[in-house]
Amino acid sequence: MSTNAFAQEKPAELKLGISTFLSGSASVFGVPARHAADLLISDINAAGGIDGVKIVPTYIDEGGGGEKLLSEYRRLAENGTRVFLSAISSGNCNIIAPVAEDLKTLNILWDCGTEKVLEEKEYKYVVRTQANATAEMIASVLYLLKTKPDFKTLAIVNQDYAWGRDSREIFLATLKRFKPDVRVVAEMFPKFGAADFSTEISRLQALRPDVILSTSWGGDLDNFVRQASQRNLFKNSTFVLPLAESSLERLGSALPEGVIVGARGDHYFLHPETKDDPKHQAFIKKFREKTNAYPIYSVYHMVQAIHGLKAGYEKAIKDNGGKWPSTEQVAAAMHDVQFTGFGRSLKIDRPDGQAYEAQLLGITKKVPDYPFAVLDKMVIYSGDKLTAPAGKKSMEWISTVDAAALKAEEGKQYDH
Repeated sequence: MSTNAFAQEKPAELKLGISTFLSGSASVFGVPARHAADLLISDINAAGGIDGVKIVPTYIDEGGGGEKLLSEYRRLAENGTRVFLSAISSGNCNIIAPVAEDLKTLNILWDCGTEKVLEEKEYKYVVRTQANATAEMIASVLYLLKTKPDFKTLAIVNQDYAWGRDSREIFLATLKRFKPDVRVVAEMFPKFGAADFSTEISRLQALRPDVILSTSWGGDLDNFVRQASQRNLFKNSTFVLPLAESSLERLGSALPEGVIVGARGDHYFLHPETKDDPKHQAFIKKFREKTNAYPIYSVYHMVQAIHGLKAGYEKAIKDNGGKWPSTEQVAAAMHDVQFTGFGRSLKIDRPDGQAYEAQLLGITKKVPDYPFAVLDKMVIYSGDKLTAPAGKKSMEWISTVDAAALKAEEGKQYDH
């Protein structure tokens, strides 16, 4: 059957379903992403949309839980929405991906980190426009070993759901590959949305581990850091917070110097390679005018998803001889596409639809220009070398990975 056999009549509008946290503790992360989507979609529409078709978004609040999300998702699909950006929560992504495949809706996993959602699968309609937990955790281990190579003990405080468990598993497997003599003295998994961390902090004060890892995010991470700071926990241990780029501004002076922070990609408003790029500067200015805050990595993930979707449509239209493509054609194009956000370029060229994304980490530093800690001694790691090959499970791949080759991937250091 020829490609043109799938040609569609150009629609009056492109309906786009977007799920993000609009309520609950995770809304500090999800609402900025919605603001980013509004800005980008407005700009795209003002420039004529995608091939003359304007994007019309509908938002679903992930704060209502997985069952409600799925119900809203199905309702939109039944009413003609064929393209979605979903979701933030790793648990929600695991729910949505097989449903999207059944419904034949193009679904971009725009923020969730669990590697399991795409591993050993070849979804036709599901792709991810950013890295997964494997790349993020390997980069975190590499940066920790670079910054504090002689540590002996580690404690973990992670949210008790898919992301907290998966990221812990990958971090420890990588650490075992690089530094097998580290002793894990505690693993704690407070419930998602927890507000009180006094029990965990008391235990950490007694144990005094060399390193404390928390892959928590959003309001949970903010609360943990504030309470840990109040009880001087940062004085005894080096903290590794692979998702804390999103909390820097909100935490203000509560986050001290010397904390290892990751950006879940190479997302940062002071990105050493793109901070002076006019398009990046213009976006930051617009975002600050709208929100009175700097963009965080959920914002940048939304940028990547929308830029990736636009690139996918443009490629599908070109492949289709200039005619408006079917959802199936766009989904196929999204499995072989390059695009950029406001960091290094990204690429999806795998049957599992997983993107390669660079990883930026740094260590907190107080400077007079900002009322919150910024990142210093930044290193950016190439995403392709940190990602398990298509068809392989991350945990099996990590156990055989060439540690020396991965360490050699470290690029130059950027100081603030």
